[in-house]
Amino acid sequence: MSIDAGQSVPRRASGDTCATEIAGLLARLAVLMSKQSPDTQTRVAQPIPIRVLLTVEEAAERLHIGKTKTYALVKAGEIESVLIGRLRRIHIEAIDSYTARLASQQATMNKAA
Repeated sequence: MSIDAGQSVPRRASGDTCATEIAGLLARLAVLMSKQSPDTQTRVAQPIPIRVLLTVEEAAERLHIGKTKTYALVKAGEIESVLIGRLRRIHIEAIDSYTARLASQQATMNKAA
């Protein structure tokens, strides 16, 4: 939002308080917002589409582990991945499957101990 060339920004006079100045600015803001077209006032942010294929770095972030460890898990076949040309991508379900296997293995080990 901009101020017209003819308008000046009100300066705090000696008798004004911060609250009065803020109230005045809010009133001006309300007037400016009411002058906007209804289309801009009712605009709703579009949700960001969920990504299905992640880079190895993004998968590492999602797992909260290092990139090198994630590459090692991919190479060992612990986390399934696909190649698209020269790009390696990991499906979100592969990450979920890996974490479910980890939890299952640890639960089995805890029962045996």
